[in-house]
Parts: sequence; C-alpha cells; structure tokens
Amino acid sequence: SLEDYEETVKKAKEAWKVWADIPAPKRGEIVRQIGDALRQKIKVLGSLVSLEMGKIFVEGVGEVQEYVDVCDYAVGLSRMIGGPILPSERPGHALIEQWNPVGLVGIITAFNFPVAVYGWNSAIAMICGNACLWKGAPTTSLISVAVTKIIAKVLEDNKVPGAICSLVCGGADIGTAMAKDERMDLLSFTGSTKVGKQVALMVQERFGRSLLELGGNNAIIVFEDADLNLVIPSALFAAVGTAGQRCTTARRLFLHESIHDEVVAKLAKAYAQVRIGDPWDSDTLYGPLHTKEAVKMFLDAVEQAKQQGGSVVYGGKVINRPGNYVEPTIVTGLPHNAPIVHTETFAPILYVLKFKEEEEVFAWNNEVKQGLSSSIFTKDLGRIFRWLGPKGSDCGIVNVNIPTSGAEIGGAFGGEKHTGGGRESGSDSWKLYMRRST
Repeated sequence: SLEDYEETVKKAKEAWKVWADIPAPKRGEIVRQIGDALRQKIKVLGSLVSLEMGKIFVEGVGEVQEYVDVCDYAVGLSRMIGGPILPSERPGHALIEQWNPVGLVGIITAFNFPVAVYGWNSAIAMICGNACLWKGAPTTSLISVAVTKIIAKVLEDNKVPGAICSLVCGGADIGTAMAKDERMDLLSFTGSTKVGKQVALMVQERFGRSLLELGGNNAIIVFEDADLNLVIPSALFAAVGTAGQRCTTARRLFLHESIHDEVVAKLAKAYAQVRIGDPWDSDTLYGPLHTKEAVKMFLDAVEQAKQQGGSVVYGGKVINRPGNYVEPTIVTGLPHNAPIVHTETFAPILYVLKFKEEEEVFAWNNEVKQGLSSSIFTKDLGRIFRWLGPKGSDCGIVNVNIPTSGAEIGGAFGGEKHTGGGRESGSDSWKLYMRRST
C-alpha cells in the first residue's frame, strides 16, 4: 500500500546515512558478499525465475549469474571510480572533480528479466554509495522477495541496515508514487516505451533524474557474403529465445534478395526443430509466454501482418496445451515500413524482409522509433566499419556476426531514441548513479 511505501522510503533514507559514510572499497566488499550469497543459491533462484516468469531453467540461472557477474565487476569498480585533478589557471589553486552518490535510487524492473536488471542497477548504485528502493513487476514478486531477503541478510551480517536495499511490491500506484517522489534522487525504469514516456514526464516535472531502458524493434541484416552457418542459429536464438520477450529480441530480419528464399527455407526448418515444453525440463528450448494478454497480443499481431500483406511461413497459432504457449512465427512478404513491422510486439514473431543495397537497408534499420540492438552478418571489412560508423546503426548496441539478444556486463547496456537513452551496467554508466562537483 502507499502507507507501506511511505514507511519504506523513510527507512531507506535513514539507511543511506549509514551507507554513505562507509568507504567505497568496503561497500565493494559487501557487494562481493552479496554476489557470493546469490552464487550459493543460483539453481534454486533460477528455478524460481523459471516458475514465475516462464523462461527456461538455464535462462533463469543465467540471469542470476548476470547479477553475480555484475557484483564481481562492481567490486573492482569500487576502487576505481573518481574524477581527475585538473590543471587550474589560477596560481596556488586546485581544480578537482569530485563524485558523490545521488542518495536514493528507485529501481523499477520488468517481468522479463526479474533479477538481472535489478542486479545491474543495484550493484553499481551500491558501490557508488546509494541506497536502493526496488519495485519489481507485480507478476514476479516471489523472486523479488527471495533476492531481497538474501541481500538483507548479507547487509545485516555486516552490521549495516537491511533497508539499504529496500523492496516494495505493488502496482502502478506505487510506480507513480516513485516517479513523483522528490526523495527519489534517481529513478531507473525498465519497461515499455508507452509507460516509460509517462514516467519520464512525471520525473521531469520535478526536475528529477531518470534512467530509462525501454522497448526495442531490433533488426538483423544478412548480406550476400554472410556465413549462413552463423546466420541460422543466430537468427533463431535472437527471435525465439525467451519466447520473444526480450527488449533485444530480433523482430526484423533483412535478407539480401539473392539469399532470401534459401535463408527462409533453412530458418523454417530450424524452427521446426525447436523443442517446446515445460521450462523446467532440461531439454526444453522454448517455454510459454508470460500472460494471457501476451497471447492475445501475439494473435492480434499475426492477424494484422496478414491484413497488411504478409504470409505466415511458419507458426502463427496458439499451441493447444496448458499454459500460454504460442508457435514461434515467421512472416514474409511485408514491406519494410508496414505498420506492424514498426510495432514492437512482445512475442516470438519475426518479420523477414528483402533488400537490395547496403545504404537502403542501413536506413531501414534506423527508421523505427526504437534504437536498442542491431546486427549485421557480412565478411566485408569496409562494410563492418561503415556499420559501426556515423552513418551506420543508430542503436546503443551494434553487433557484427552475432545475434541482437546478447549483452556483456562490461559494456554499457541501453539504447537511443524511444529506447530511452539510459545506460546500465558496465563502462562509465556508474556516473549516472552519482553527481559531479567541480
């Protein structure tokens, strides 16, 4: 309730006073212990992610592993963050760039990565000297509670308040309260572009800070010189992994006209081999969608794709079994700018599109509203550097000869345009959780 929320914010603010006084390397040591505590329970936590969200067990474990990895990363960072001493133009003066924690970081995460996204934010925010207030997705509260209890025990064993990493479970009312609350010194929001826009406006109205990780409408571009042995598994994994419910899922596959038919045939054959089943079974590759609403969105999108001139060459139907299972789907024959192609449907639907020239397909990659992840498959070095350059991909994540859907914690994760412009995890994204004094 909002009363619970009020009490939690007060406790978190009090806890921050203790945390801010602890030297950064010591904070790093406590974060290291959090990583170890998660490591010890990685399989049971992975099971819980799988049970509650629906992703396959190995992906659930992999997600907890990301939190563990980012804890390791944050430990090193806790001894390295800082600003320069700059040459002063005034005699006998020092010019210093000092970085201080912002204070309380609100972290709103989505159902599809109910552990990893909190991990990226909290591990970095904590070594920077911030307290965290987490609101997980209402449909994945169990994993939020489990992770928070593990963290709280580590904090309390170190004689610091568990409220340094506070948790509130709740719906849109709590999210709105966080966005409007001046006591939230930074609000990190992961979710849809539609909700992200509302959050951004509420935070901006109070001149607050936000870090937004929103939608993606990601493309893989395959040139005529590509290695198809790399392309087929990559496209399959990027489009079908997590049943299409990643912000980095491949939704558009641009194929050079000379290889279009061959790749579509090979891909359909690969789709037919995807093992669909209980996410807890070790040989399952593809589980259910998260909710009944997601199934409805899937069916609506397939229908719109047909109405706009697309042909379903694989899938397109609901699977008759208990749970929210749908067939992974391939649609061909649509123009690059069909309205449905420009819509991010959080489901396993891949639109396969034909192109002729490099210049046009780079433009088509960039013409959607979102700018998260992108990939090309080619052996042409010149083309690779054009793709990475100013007239290439406008996305935050730019891949060559690998799928769109992976990310490494050492690099900053996030995207441009309607993806929100936020950056989490590696590189210098720690700066977002701090304020600079010159």
